Amino acid sequence: MQLKTILNRVAKQSGFVFGTIELALLTATTMQILVQLSERKGSRAICSGCHAKRPGYDRLPLRSFQFVPLWNIPVSFFYAPRRVDCPACGVLVELLPWATGKSPMTTSFAWFIASWAKVLSWTETARRFSVSPQVVFDAVKHAVDWGRAHQNLDGIRSLGVDELSWKKGQKYLTVVYQVDHHHKRLLWIGRFFDWLGAERCKLIEFVASDTWAAFLGTVARKACGAVHVVDRFHVMQLFSKAIDQVRRDEARKLRDRGDHVTLKRTRWVLLKRKHNLTDHQSGRLRQLLRVKLRTVRAYLLKEDFHAFWSYVSPHWAGRFLDSWTRDALRSRMPAFATLARTLRELRPLLLN
Repeated sequence: MQLKTILNRVAKQSGFVFGTIELALLTATTMQILVQLSERKGSRAICSGCHAKRPGYDRLPLRSFQFVPLWNIPVSFFYAPRRVDCPACGVLVELLPWATGKSPMTTSFAWFIASWAKVLSWTETARRFSVSPQVVFDAVKHAVDWGRAHQNLDGIRSLGVDELSWKKGQKYLTVVYQVDHHHKRLLWIGRFFDWLGAERCKLIEFVASDTWAAFLGTVARKACGAVHVVDRFHVMQLFSKAIDQVRRDEARKLRDRGDHVTLKRTRWVLLKRKHNLTDHQSGRLRQLLRVKLRTVRAYLLKEDFHAFWSYVSPHWAGRFLDSWTRDALRSRMPAFATLARTLRELRPLLLN
């Protein structure tokens, strides 16, 4: 089977035909397949503005378009685009079915690179296919733009909002997921509610987010009719930070008194759930619970709070929360006193 036949099978271009195909030797070890394209005899150019067939105006210089490599050999299409004289749009370059705008790569190659960028790092993708990082970026951008244009936003009732660290220096991106039972997917990275639109925001019934004030305020303004819930993961993350702070402060005091053993390597023993501990960690926890320490009291307070998630009645859950925060405020541990005040501020969202 000839190469031209293969191209006609996998990349046939409406209104155009494949012409001369050459294998060029660039160096002693590198090759490139050069494919000449030309318009089909008698076909008229299509205006890239209104997509109507228009008479030709002139022709631009020869351009190259990178195609999917064959047998690890780079493939390039060559074509001199026509310009059309369109009465509605003026003089424009014709619409090319294999490329978009002024992009030097074909749409097929963009999808090919974008698919590899999902499973490899962008740097590794660029290295493996001998392209620049900018080409990988443009390919991914093409895929994302297409996805946004064809995304169906109907039926969104439940959202999960979180943040993602993406650069050094405390820089974060807002990540929004659809978490309905029938459909779970990533919806957006960035300013979501403005993009979703006011009408669709009114249809949102549930929103789960962390405790960041910016999230709480935005949801209250943009999706005021939704039930806003602070998710369990981020609440327990506050507990982990509080226990870790108590442990560090007490370990420092013990070291000053010459005790370097009691709290050594106990961080994950205290932060992990009991059923996730290894045998060694379980034994270490049993030893630790026999010692009268603030860290042990902090751990027990954290374990007691897990009962909160088992309540079904908001009334009794509220009673439990009030009792727990009262005990935490009296614990003489500043980290847990701060945590208790935070939970009291979040009380309405915790009980939703």
